Amino acid sequence: MKRFLACLAVWLLPLHAALAEGMVIVAHPSVPRMDQATVQRVYTGRVIEIGGVSVVPLNAPPGHPDRTRFLRDYLQQDDEKYIGYWTVRRYIGKGTPPREVNSGEMASTIQTTPGAIGYLPESELRPGMNVILRRPTEEAHR
Repeated sequence: MKRFLACLAVWLLPLHAALAEGMVIVAHPSVPRMDQATVQRVYTGRVIEIGGVSVVPLNAPPGHPDRTRFLRDYLQQDDEKYIGYWTVRRYIGKGTPPREVNSGEMASTIQTTPGAIGYLPESELRPGMNVILRRPTEEAHR
């Protein structure tokens, strides 16, 4: 039993560290910086162009921890409400939800797709990435 608990602790420690780090909004170099309200409008389909650049929002698949954190921290929604929102919007002909990409492909898709916007844990930032919005982590407020 002790060995099981030790293994479990070793497995959960990186997960805890990942959840404690901040999420950042990154974009293709062609996309200008934006505030949180604009990010919300992009991910709800209310804004499709910023500064003359057509934006392509990207999402992790439903249930992915990065998506859950992004929706909570930046859109103040959960996955169920967000999927419901897009179900209605698509039904009435007001657009399609953001394209879903695997989290391992998020960074490369952003860098190679003009207008792409996505989110990553800070630990996955690559040199030269266009960080367009960064929220302070919870620990920074303490």
